[in-house]
Amino acid sequence: MQWRSLVVGLVVLRLSLSCVLWLTFGLGPGVSFGFNFHLGFNLHKLDLLFREDKGTESKGKTWSQQIQGKRYEQTASTCPQVGQQPPPQRSYLGLFQGNQDEYARRYSSFPDSLKTKMRGMARDMFYFGYDNYMKYAFPKDELNPIDCEGRGPDVLNPSNININDVLGNYSLTLIDTLDTLLVLGNVSEFQRAVRLVIDTVSFDKDSTVQVFEANIRILGSLISAHILLTDPKHPFGEVGFEDYDNELLHLAHDLAVRLLPAFENTNTGIPYPRVNLKTGVPPDSINETCTAGAGSLLVEFGILSRLVGDSTFEWVARRAVRALWKLRSNETGLLGNVVNIQTGQWVSKQSGLGAGMDSFYEYLLKSYILFGEKEDYRMFQSAYESIQIHMRRGRESCNEGEGDPPLYVNVNMFSGEIMNTWIDSLQAFFPGLQVLNGDVDNAICLHAFYYAIWKRFGALPERYNWQLQAPDVLFYPLRPEMVESTYLLYQATKNPFYLHVGMDILQSLETNAKVRYVSLST
Repeated sequence: MQWRSLVVGLVVLRLSLSCVLWLTFGLGPGVSFGFNFHLGFNLHKLDLLFREDKGTESKGKTWSQQIQGKRYEQTASTCPQVGQQPPPQRSYLGLFQGNQDEYARRYSSFPDSLKTKMRGMARDMFYFGYDNYMKYAFPKDELNPIDCEGRGPDVLNPSNININDVLGNYSLTLIDTLDTLLVLGNVSEFQRAVRLVIDTVSFDKDSTVQVFEANIRILGSLISAHILLTDPKHPFGEVGFEDYDNELLHLAHDLAVRLLPAFENTNTGIPYPRVNLKTGVPPDSINETCTAGAGSLLVEFGILSRLVGDSTFEWVARRAVRALWKLRSNETGLLGNVVNIQTGQWVSKQSGLGAGMDSFYEYLLKSYILFGEKEDYRMFQSAYESIQIHMRRGRESCNEGEGDPPLYVNVNMFSGEIMNTWIDSLQAFFPGLQVLNGDVDNAICLHAFYYAIWKRFGALPERYNWQLQAPDVLFYPLRPEMVESTYLLYQATKNPFYLHVGMDILQSLETNAKVRYVSLST
């Protein structure tokens, strides 16, 4: 079946950050997405990155000029007061130093010797994190690298959702690392880790977790590892062992059953955001959830339904997606950010590509690639068209014309008016999604914007104010979206420029995200 033949490709896309970093350099198995890209890609297309900023004003409308006269949410730190002139605008192109010839010499090739060096560096970084987790943290969920000890749910503070939404006291890091071990070619450690999971992990826990996080991190990882163990095509060689009896699939099924109460007693079919793995939906659960959290379950739930022969999981996930889709604006076709699951009323009317919405779009297209359901692609295409009409700002062409290069902003879902002047690091997934949709030219352009920010700061700030060209939120929690987009652009174009981008990202993480004993990139 189509989903079965394509699932390994999607498995690779959801690997942990260390795995994707390794894949960025084009050193892993080739991946074909079923699209033929006919474009003359060369360094000239990246001229927008390499031009020197001469300090002249554009004759066309810039991003900041487009928002003057519009109403949007203002804060003292990001927006000029009424009557003030906006701050001088500087194109992000100026974040790159040097002339075009210098960049052409640097980016036009990536020697095999450098590939080998970077592959070794990525492998060392992975094992630095993995080995220290196993030494200091297992069976806890993750390693606290500052204190060099394991960390699980914050049982003393149930309201600490930053920790408790993700950590469920189920050896999260070990489960999330299984497929990475195979990609790195470590079959023996993969088999040992699988046995550890089988012998030690149980979901019969008094842990309240976010449905979305448990799905993408735990359910997805268990399904991925099970498929890699049992796939008759053996994409990573003979990795199974004789006494494996589908235990990972049984664990995945058990977890999914424990997540199902989130879909019960909701008037819209949109699930509650959290469940207790032992008791179900907590009595004090809120009735609000974000679009991405409720609408990004279909890949894992759909595959599980096919593996266990029970359509329930895919059915509830599809019902949630359809319910959200029906709530989109009749005027713009856009969805909001946060919705009440009982009334169907939008709590947050912001529509964008970042936090709270990002993976909703991603899962529509990837579900279509996996399952071939035309409904998924129709929804994605309609959403993509609305995004282009209402969120895209800047000149019409990426490389030509007047004004700033394209940018996707946060807008009101009903009016399309700009609501604020920041983007967040999660939005860096979108160039990769554009590649999967065959829109490679626009993916190249948007990726260049995020790479320019990375070059300036050595990471993507969690929020970046595109009007002030400065971070609004300063931290970077090791998000992999930029890496995935870089990997997919390299696969689509085979241009060595993207290997250099991958190297920059890898070196930044090694320099900025590593502590004395253990690595934050675990």
